[in-house]
Amino acid sequence: MPDATTRFFEELDRQGYEPLLAKISGALRFDLHEGPQTTHWLVRIDRGEIRVSQEDMEADTVVGTSPELFDDLVTGRENGLSALLRGDMTVTGDARLVVQVERIFPGPPHAQGPHRYRKGVR
Repeated sequence: MPDATTRFFEELDRQGYEPLLAKISGALRFDLHEGPQTTHWLVRIDRGEIRVSQEDMEADTVVGTSPELFDDLVTGRENGLSALLRGDMTVTGDARLVVQVERIFPGPPHAQGPHRYRKGVR
């Protein structure tokens, strides 16, 4: 069974279009570092159309963190801004893209609101 991170990215790719990102275009690469190994997830957004791959290519924004923390982010157990401020996550490039894309990440498990994946990934 895939982990929460894999399920998150597979669902994002399967969805294809995200209305919350309709005014956004750019590429984000998530680099998940575990010792000497890094897993890459590249998310390309073109006015809400989303494509996900595991390519290690140039991106407008690169987010670096551990696989464990990213699992916590996609399940709503952790907040991205809090992780960034603590230094548990790094962002290089266009940080505005991270702020815009953060809206598709779930909030706390029992919260109500517009986040797309609140009920999807657990």
